[in-house]
Amino acid sequence: MTDMEVEARTRVAAGVAVVGTVVAGLGIRVVATGDVAKYGGVGLYAVLVYVLVVLAAPRVRPVVAGAGAFAFSCAVELLQLSGVTEGPAERSVIVRLVLGSTFNAPDLLWYAIGAAVAASAHTWVGGRPAARERRPGAPRAAVGGRWRGP
Repeated sequence: MTDMEVEARTRVAAGVAVVGTVVAGLGIRVVATGDVAKYGGVGLYAVLVYVLVVLAAPRVRPVVAGAGAFAFSCAVELLQLSGVTEGPAERSVIVRLVLGSTFNAPDLLWYAIGAAVAASAHTWVGGRPAARERRPGAPRAAVGGRWRGP
């Protein structure tokens, strides 16, 4: 499979994951209440940011995408401390869903959990299959751990 085919497949999978994450994020508010709905939605926000990172850069390593999703989510949460998001969030449901309205410190933990779950899932489904394949001319130890000799 060529690099372009791998990137195309990754982008298609990421696009499907974006739709699934948005549906799950909106659906959790319908089927659950209280802390489950709130913090489940917060974690799914970080998952959505993660999937958008993978959609934009399909060859990104899971740990890098996870760190980026966590950092972006934290930046948005900390932006709420400035009060910049309050006015627009009151006038628009979309702005409230994307930027939030008020700072809540426990959200930072749930962003970390969401990004970690997304990175773990990405790794589990083979986030970097090309890294596991032996490249021509690469030493044998580069694949599968210990070098066992010629």
